[in-house]
Amino acid sequence: MSDPSTTLAAYVPPKGRSLLEPHRIFLMLIFAVLVFCVIWFMRWDWLPRYGTRLLHGIWQTLVMLFSTVAVGFLLAVPIGLVRVTGPKPLAWLANGFCTVIRGTPLLLQLWLLYYGLGSLFAQYPEIRSSFLWPYLRQAWPYGFLALTISFAAYEGEVMRGAFAGVPRGELEAANAFGMSRWTAFRRIWLPRAIHRALPTLNGETVLQLKSTPLVATITVVDAYAVISKVRQETYLTYEPLLLLALIYLCLTGMLIVAFRYFENRIPTRGA
Repeated sequence: MSDPSTTLAAYVPPKGRSLLEPHRIFLMLIFAVLVFCVIWFMRWDWLPRYGTRLLHGIWQTLVMLFSTVAVGFLLAVPIGLVRVTGPKPLAWLANGFCTVIRGTPLLLQLWLLYYGLGSLFAQYPEIRSSFLWPYLRQAWPYGFLALTISFAAYEGEVMRGAFAGVPRGELEAANAFGMSRWTAFRRIWLPRAIHRALPTLNGETVLQLKSTPLVATITVVDAYAVISKVRQETYLTYEPLLLLALIYLCLTGMLIVAFRYFENRIPTRGA
């Protein structure tokens, strides 16, 4: 029979903070006044004329974002894995790749690929006459490659820590159950590592979204490129930039909500 004096009280989760707190109401009022002033006192008559191009630019931004994140994450998994398990030559190679890419500006990498590698391809008639030339002469493959290797390098470092942080006891238990190394990796090690890396992956994806405007410097027409064209043709400064900020703010919010949804769907969130 347990002693009542030593019984621990049941855990009661803290209540969520209300949106109707005075300081939050004050901030919402300030935000509403700012939105009203932006809509009422600024020029927005140019928006219908550039609406189609702007939607196309947003679509290009989303395609560049999700394609580079998907391919970059597929590269980051083996990069992080070999840095933890070896063999040493591959681990040194992966470590050097992450160090170089993370230690140099993304804009420099983008220009080296587009103006360097792109100009080199143009010097070979064999490449210009191949079926790849219609793609290699465009700017988007170099933007895609630069953003992909950048994401792979940063997320490879994250996955290295995630793989190393999985408790060894879980892997030993899988071995005791008779699982092969591949089965243990597929069913235990990789899911647990992704679970640990998911919050950081959220931040890296948001940073990747904010890096996509750099592709406009090599003539890829994304949302930033369209807004720059609007500024050149209308001689407006604040209205296009404020709209661009709102677009990226909305996209960032949707990414955060999506990642929060997936985090809540994981049963072992508190593990």
